[in-house]
Amino acid sequence: MKIDPHRFSGVYTVSEDSRRSIATRALVQGQNVYGERTVLEGEHEYRIWNPRRSKLAASIENGLQELPIQPGSRVLYLGAASGTTVSHVSDIVGPEGHVTAVEFSAPVARGLLQLAQIRNNIDPVLDDARHPFRYAPFTRIPVDVVYQDVAQPDQARILYDNMRVFCVYGGWGMVALKARSVSSTMNVEEIYSREISVLDSMGLQIVERVELEPFERDHIMVLVRMTEASP
Repeated sequence: MKIDPHRFSGVYTVSEDSRRSIATRALVQGQNVYGERTVLEGEHEYRIWNPRRSKLAASIENGLQELPIQPGSRVLYLGAASGTTVSHVSDIVGPEGHVTAVEFSAPVARGLLQLAQIRNNIDPVLDDARHPFRYAPFTRIPVDVVYQDVAQPDQARILYDNMRVFCVYGGWGMVALKARSVSSTMNVEEIYSREISVLDSMGLQIVERVELEPFERDHIMVLVRMTEASP
């Protein structure tokens, strides 16, 4: 087994025989979050990051060129669910960074609340991502990255509204666009083009898009940045 730093800071590559995986270094050792496999090297524990359980991992495996979530980053995570991907983001940003994790469903958020009890860099918030001013008092501002994984038809608007409230110029946004949450009948590529056009019309710079197949069907990850031209 060999563990090497990935080209993205805070992410690692684990090579075992012919198998290669990505992983994050566990912020809290000995705490399994979602049944993920862990490996030890010296005094460090690494958590294998499953791209079939995390759209962010899927985008990295599919060739994402830039990852703005880095050690020390402040991240606003919308659609945190039970905390699967949040836990890996927590590992990446480390003790100097912070994750505000917003989830709308109380039953789903139970796992997130348990996760936050053992990780000091996560603040869980039970609220609706469509109303950023409601959870602004609980969010550490400015936010470096707004990460969104919300199954709503107005995904582009939700991302922009949150970036406008929490980011300064140069702030980043990442959105896992779910085509079938927008429309069940439109052509998938038409949905992607329309949503990206909406983001562009709002003054966000479209930096990159990554297809998430075969890990996630009818999904893409879109990376945007807030520029001085943003309204």
